[in-house]
Amino acid sequence: MTLPTGLQHGAWVLPDGRVRFSLWAPDAQRVELELGGGGRHDLARAADGWFSAEIPAIVGQTYRYRIDHDLLVADPASRDQAGGVEGESRVTDPSAYRWLHPNWRGRPWHEAVIYELHVGLCDGFSALQGRLEELAALGVTAIELMPLNAFPGRRNWGYDGVLPYAPSCAYGDPDTLRRLIDSAHGLGLMVIIDVVYNHFGPQGNYLGRYASAFFRADQQTPWGPAIDFRHPAVREFFIGNAQMWVREYRVDGLRIDAVHAIADNDFLRELAERARQAAEGRELHLILENENNQASLLQSPRGFDAQWNDDLHHCLHVLLTGEDEAYYVDYSHKPIEQLCRCLSEGFAFQGETDYRGIARGEPSAELTPQAFVAFLQNHDQVGNRALGERLTTLAHTDRLRAASALVLLSPMVPMLFMGEEWGEQQPFLFFTDYQGELARAVTDGRREEFRRFRRFSSPGAAAWIPDPNDYQTFVASRPHPERGDDAWRAHYRELLQVRQRWLTPHLPGSRALAAQPLGERALSAKWRLADGSLWRLDLNLGTDDIGVEPPGEDAQVLFCCGQGVAHYRHGWLGAAALVASLETA
Repeated sequence: MTLPTGLQHGAWVLPDGRVRFSLWAPDAQRVELELGGGGRHDLARAADGWFSAEIPAIVGQTYRYRIDHDLLVADPASRDQAGGVEGESRVTDPSAYRWLHPNWRGRPWHEAVIYELHVGLCDGFSALQGRLEELAALGVTAIELMPLNAFPGRRNWGYDGVLPYAPSCAYGDPDTLRRLIDSAHGLGLMVIIDVVYNHFGPQGNYLGRYASAFFRADQQTPWGPAIDFRHPAVREFFIGNAQMWVREYRVDGLRIDAVHAIADNDFLRELAERARQAAEGRELHLILENENNQASLLQSPRGFDAQWNDDLHHCLHVLLTGEDEAYYVDYSHKPIEQLCRCLSEGFAFQGETDYRGIARGEPSAELTPQAFVAFLQNHDQVGNRALGERLTTLAHTDRLRAASALVLLSPMVPMLFMGEEWGEQQPFLFFTDYQGELARAVTDGRREEFRRFRRFSSPGAAAWIPDPNDYQTFVASRPHPERGDDAWRAHYRELLQVRQRWLTPHLPGSRALAAQPLGERALSAKWRLADGSLWRLDLNLGTDDIGVEPPGEDAQVLFCCGQGVAHYRHGWLGAAALVASLETA
């Protein structure tokens, strides 16, 4: 499936002083371009619902589309907005930026240590650029930026964007984002962008008015009608967005949000293939969020590298907090057995029926450990809580340290959530900046959502849930590194040094051997590394010492959290402990 010759979504600067403006508007009878300072121009109707024209214009000039003499809209493929999502778009020339590190080729996936962050809470692209050296010194090798695309208002937690091509002007302009990425590359840091291809936000999206074929009437998602990827123009809209991030911003990876809401696996595979082509020989890493645990999407070398391992998170969360509501009920009966399955096979759910009565997952034991991203916290698992609590306020400190050691020293790819490394206790709340009826609907809907939880089921209890549109909800979510705990920082720095020196060089070709429970809250897991050595992690999240198989005489104890090495060598694993050992071949 292809588009009419020469047409691409958006405004494209041509070498002759003109710009090609193209809009897919199959429901429209007439489309006009309103050019800032340049009058109004009709776009010619082309095949398959397209309207296009080549018009004299300059970089920086603003424009909007008028549909059928009435509806004024931003370019849905706008690369820069002069104002909000309902304001004017701006002509850009991505090729004008001069990269300081044009020879950066990226880093291999097995070296990834990911740090997920929200740019708005870091005060924008420029301020974040000033923090990169600190992250590189910690041992982070990749920053993952929560969605950057334009959204209504001045703040949004990231997943309500409506113009996926345009970085939010609340964070900075496109070249400021390029400078951030350029600086990251100069420090050896990869940059991964979180993209949302499964829905649009509720305000500022007018596609349904003039391009209703973007959506399917026969499939619903939690955000409304599903995107219809059967149409070539729709596929190209999202694939073109992925190609933009790779080509025009030289990003090192994309994390695709909630692909379980995308019912077209062929689209996903085409997206992966063409995004890799756009990288032109650079390393490109593609990561999925996928409740369906489709191991088949991770098996092609030209497909997706890894998936966020929610199963592993849920097991650890239950063990650390004892929570057992909603999806945690699936992990509340035998969490240590399920955690062992995650460490040895990848997914806990590989076709079993979950709490909703839905069979989900595919066999994953044949996948490499690096096909899974491991984490204790992320934007979903914190921000989707009613009060946005972090684990530092929910779990015992010693057990949390041991669990963090498991995540960072597992052969899976580890991910930290901003502030985790200094023991941040400020919440990460769901925040938006809607007005009027929509603001009230979002606030009421948020509070209604949590009434099914015991904590908020009594009359009036849900009123304690912060209003997403209150500016103070955003302020309360700001991390505070100046208040951070140096003991936490030392803990994470030591773990990442151990990982970098002893584990990372031997990860390609590594494989899981076994993971065995040692009681209700403890386990022992082993992996064979590429050089033939045996990597072993012993974890005890319980309150009592537990017996373990003593390490071999030649085994090196590389990290010991919560107890003495002698105790471990005598066959005992202390409470709230993790030990990492290496036995050479």
